[in-house]
Amino acid sequence: MRVVEGSAFIAAPSGGMTLAQLGADVIRFDQIGGGIDYRRWPVTKTGKSLYWHSLNKGKRSFAVDFRKPEGQQLVTQLIAADGEDAGIFLTNFPAKGWLAFEKLRSLREDLIYLNLTGDRHGGSALDYTVNSKVGLPFLSGDGEIPSNNPFPAWDVIAGQQIALGLLVAERHRRIHGEGQLIRLALADVALATMGHLGFIAEAEVNKRQREAVGNHVFGSFGHDFLCKDGERVMVVGVSPNQWKAIVRVTETEAEVASLESSLGFDFNKEGDRYRAREQLVELLKPWFGSRDSQVVHRALELASVCWGPYQTIQQLVENDVDCSIDNPLFESVMQPGIGEYLMPSNPLNFAALESVPVTPAPMLGQHTDEILADMLGLSEGEIGKLHDRGIVAGPDTAQR
Repeated sequence: MRVVEGSAFIAAPSGGMTLAQLGADVIRFDQIGGGIDYRRWPVTKTGKSLYWHSLNKGKRSFAVDFRKPEGQQLVTQLIAADGEDAGIFLTNFPAKGWLAFEKLRSLREDLIYLNLTGDRHGGSALDYTVNSKVGLPFLSGDGEIPSNNPFPAWDVIAGQQIALGLLVAERHRRIHGEGQLIRLALADVALATMGHLGFIAEAEVNKRQREAVGNHVFGSFGHDFLCKDGERVMVVGVSPNQWKAIVRVTETEAEVASLESSLGFDFNKEGDRYRAREQLVELLKPWFGSRDSQVVHRALELASVCWGPYQTIQQLVENDVDCSIDNPLFESVMQPGIGEYLMPSNPLNFAALESVPVTPAPMLGQHTDEILADMLGLSEGEIGKLHDRGIVAGPDTAQR
């Protein structure tokens, strides 16, 4: 499966990267010198974007000046190239002008074209503006002052929707011989998720919005606890067995039973555990507060409690064995221009398929000449003239 990608920021590149890590040939075209996100933070001391290189692992790079008609023609020929596995285009660029669906489909009838927009009207949006729209920032902190979440949830989910959408369309084309335009709006990804998780129904049916609950888990029992040495753990009891494990390891059976009786609750029910959350936290606090974190960790693990340590990203990278080559998810890979560091593969593990090796992001323009020769059938002389006129660039000049 060959996908041509013209993209920027998170959602569209992550969709292409997901397919590349599953074995697709993803060819990314970029403006010579890099697009709008080529130097986006975080960057290394030499200005290399860890962001861009992390989101474009496993792809091929075609550096072309697509502001010029000659560059646009090369890209459109690439998008509409022959082959039953080709003719698939992914972009969050505006689907108009030379990138209009009908114009590209005139070159290939069965073209599959996925276009990501900010909202369903074609307007621009980013994860932060979408998140503020759907109300989640009011569920963080005190519930009064909205608190932005640094995790771009809608971008990440949209990336997975992109990969899924292209696979569905490709399957449809193999069965029926039809291409199509697929529209996906970032705002709709968020709105759909809010509906799937019951947030919208809660406001419409119950006539109330979700309350801000701090570090509690809405509708169940879960909270963070401070250990004697100042470290924190997150403990969750969603299922009855998880809850019983918490009570057992903290040796609070009698106190919990007494509270349950006095309130007339049944703590086998998630809702009752949630309603009594403040009292339950107070009952459990002393056990955690009287023990160092390592003792707590061992006890929770032996008791099969659902828990997790609070740690910084730096601690995760430096101390957590799951974030190391001990975990088959990761490989230590050399990224040209940056150095060697941990890179994850796709987290799916197929029993009947070998995992695709983790490969770094390409250097900008790294594959320009091979794409022009192998896919567009240009001769060395023709490719040389394109370089001379600044229409395309290889890795030595594309990044300047």
